[in-house]
This record gives sequence, C-alpha cells and structure tokens, in this order.
Amino acid sequence: MTDDLTPPAVPGEDPLDPVEEDLDPAAALASLPLDGEDDGEEGFTLELDDIGRPRVPDWVPGSEPEDLALALESVCFVLNRPVTLAELAGILGQPAQRIDRAAESLAGQLRGRGLMLQRHRDQVQLVTRPETAWAVQRALNPERPARLSRPALETLAIVAYRQPVTRALIESIRGVNCEAVLDSLERRGLIAEIGRASTPGQPRLFGTTLRFLQLVGLERVDQLPLLPGGIGLPEEQEREWSEALAAPPEGEPAPPGEI
Repeated sequence: MTDDLTPPAVPGEDPLDPVEEDLDPAAALASLPLDGEDDGEEGFTLELDDIGRPRVPDWVPGSEPEDLALALESVCFVLNRPVTLAELAGILGQPAQRIDRAAESLAGQLRGRGLMLQRHRDQVQLVTRPETAWAVQRALNPERPARLSRPALETLAIVAYRQPVTRALIESIRGVNCEAVLDSLERRGLIAEIGRASTPGQPRLFGTTLRFLQLVGLERVDQLPLLPGGIGLPEEQEREWSEALAAPPEGEPAPPGEI
C-alpha cells in the first residue's frame, strides 16, 4: 500500500508523454484554423492565375468606384511613388476609365484626413496634407535647405499659370534671359519638358510636375490661387511658395545659396 495520492498520468496530457513527443510539428500547425474557416471569419487565401499573380476577385469588375478606391488606396500606399493610371489599370485589372473614377472617389474620401491623393495629368500619388507638415517635419527632422530666389519664383509662377509654355514666352513676360533659372527649376524637379511647340524650331514646352504640387500642397494644378491680373505672386503667396519650394530634389543635396 502506498501513501502516494497522485492520480495516474493520462496519455496525451503530460507534456513529456511519448504520444506528444512523436507529434509532427508540421501536422500540428496544419491542424490549426489558420485559414479562418473554424472561427467563421473569411480567410485571406489568394487564388493565383497562370503566371502566379493573384486573380482579380469576381466582385471587382462590377464594383462601385468607392469600393475600387480601397484597392487603389492600398496600391498607392505600398508603392509610395507617383503612379500612372495606365499602370494602376494593369495592376487592378480594370479599364483606365474605372481607375479614373476610383481615383476621384478616393480623393473625395480623403478630404479632411491627414492624407490626400494628388493628381497631375495621368499620375497620382498618396501624400500627406500640408496642414500636417509641422508634424511630419518634426518626425523626419530634415535639413533646412536654401529658398528659391525671386526670379525663380516669378519664372515658376509663369510656368504654373501659363503651361504649356515656351522659354521665349517666359522671357517675353519677364524681360530677361531665363535659361539658367529654367535649368535650375528643372534640376529641382519643379518643371519638366512636356512636349514641343508646333512652330519653327519646335521649341520645348515647359509645365509643372507632380513634385511641384507636392511642395505647394495642392491636389491639382487647377487649384492654384487666382492672381489679380498678370503673372505675379502676391507677397503672402510668394512667402508660402518660397518656404514650401525650398526642398531640393530627391537624392540631391540642398544648394548653398539661392537659385
């Protein structure tokens, strides 16, 4: 007779039981409800096409713009760069017209939020709103670069409000040679050649870029403030542009002085 009152071990309950030691870890993982079927939630298993890409779900072709906007927002977020509507159409497997409507829907949904969808010609990009610049600047703590000079701001204003515009027209408005200023603005990524004029010599046509919109905090070029006659910036607007446009182009250090 023994005084040991410990109940006999039940096979499978003791972590050191030989039954547990022989359990295949892969089989144990396979038995877990990782696909969500056992808890009543929809799983995230993706069906692949012939080349290994996830198939476009059946509901997407007939979806409303606001529903497709969810996928559009996710793609813009993960790419974190300007992306064309044609590229988005290829990614989402939908016609460009549907992508265009989804972009408009997403832009509306983001109004009043910390992010906004900027659009320039056929490009869109998800960016932070200028109202939150103070928080973003504190988080990133970038170096303080030089500001644009007044001639550079005047030239940029002409391009922004008259685009597409030739160098000759810019110089006729300003009354001075603008070659150096245009080159500097182009290096900073604020303007770019967007075509050629159908006149003798086919001079370059300049227009603003998506980076310009990002720095001045607008969604579209048509949101530029109205100017009181002629091409020139009011003092307050000039100060705001000068501060916003101080950032150098990506991958290029800030210049030591003004443009």
